[in-house]
Amino acid sequence: MLGKTAGGLFWMCRYLERSANNARLIEAGSRMMMTRTTEENAEWGSVLETANVRQIYDERHDAVDRQSVIDFLLRDKANPSSVMSVVEAARSNARMVRVALTREVWEAVNDTWMKLKDALARPVRETELPNVLELIRQQSAQVRGALHGTMLRNDIFNFCRIGTFLERSDNVARILDVKYYVLLPSVSMVGTSIDNYQWEAILRSAAAERSFAWLNKDSGPRTIAEFLILDRRLPRSIAFCYLNIARNLGYLEAEYDESRPCMEICAETLNRLTSTDIETIFQGGLHEFIQSIIQANNSLGLQIEKDYRFYA
Repeated sequence: MLGKTAGGLFWMCRYLERSANNARLIEAGSRMMMTRTTEENAEWGSVLETANVRQIYDERHDAVDRQSVIDFLLRDKANPSSVMSVVEAARSNARMVRVALTREVWEAVNDTWMKLKDALARPVRETELPNVLELIRQQSAQVRGALHGTMLRNDIFNFCRIGTFLERSDNVARILDVKYYVLLPSVSMVGTSIDNYQWEAILRSAAAERSFAWLNKDSGPRTIAEFLILDRRLPRSIAFCYLNIARNLGYLEAEYDESRPCMEICAETLNRLTSTDIETIFQGGLHEFIQSIIQANNSLGLQIEKDYRFYA
């Protein structure tokens, strides 16, 4: 496969995953804002931090407020990670690699772009926001369903899955990091009902609250962090993501009959995730551990681009 085609598939799926992640972040911000008694816009600053777009936002806005942040994350073309920006980028990549996609996948991507372009043509009113966020999640799920239901399990499918899981791992890591160091008003709030509610909101932002409830009676920070980082049964946990990245990279190695450096980076991170426990992570510092995962995600993404010559 041409490197440019591999890159188009990889980034098409990263962008689509990012659109759904943005919808979940906005929903989480709305829920966590209800726990505040002061600094009512603090959650929206943390949402910008999680999405890694705070600097771009500050360059364009004088203050952080709910409506401005939501519009920035949903519609602003100056924000390369806004839903509209990433959906357009996903469609552009899909058009570039259209011959590598089934008709159903291409139509799902194009349908996503058309529906969201219409839904986000104007600022979203508060009463419309829940329906718009649900539409974003549904459209992302529609593309995933088409991928799973119609694509051959070959290198095309593998690059799509690697992009999806790398983006998902990065998003979950950033959510956890921002919760621990930004959302909590003060150390005195640790263990309070506000702290616990915020952790539960993190579960919702990862679409994991019901799965967590099925498996756990306690909902303390350590139990929730363990679920989102280490539980291999949860499709959005960091460990689950890396297990699947490693599997799909392995399939590529077998298909191309060549071992590449990106597999070593992936294997090293996967080993860290499968050979530790949550107590060890907290003792060493959750922030430090999550930062190392974010750095590993960045390194792995860059190495995959290099190994498979995305821009050659």
